[in-house]
Amino acid sequence: VQLQASGGGLVQPGGSLRLSCAASGFVGSDYYAIGWFRQAPGKEREYISCLSSYDGSTYYTGDVKGRFLISRDNAKNTVYLQMNSLKPEDTADYSCAATIWGTLHCSPELTYDYWGQGTLVTVSS
Repeated sequence: VQLQASGGGLVQPGGSLRLSCAASGFVGSDYYAIGWFRQAPGKEREYISCLSSYDGSTYYTGDVKGRFLISRDNAKNTVYLQMNSLKPEDTADYSCAATIWGTLHCSPELTYDYWGQGTLVTVSS
């Protein structure tokens, strides 16, 4: 499984960005869960969102709930993270991860097996 995150950049506070996670290599499996993570400088990695192609479940950590929206394009094998009302504290390296094992139900406890590289999001005026 290969994952490619993109779409990061510099945005002003209150602005929006859409991140993409292009996935490939789900050989033998039509079902997966993809999660988004972020790591700010000097901080631990934070699990912020998930989408399951198996049961359609989603997950958002409290800080991004209501501001971020996860979605997917099946034809493009891509999962998107639409980020609105961005704040300076959203500045981080954002990466995506995937799993094709287990319950595939999005939750804070879901674990991931495949990881992509990050894309940097900077929120600053």
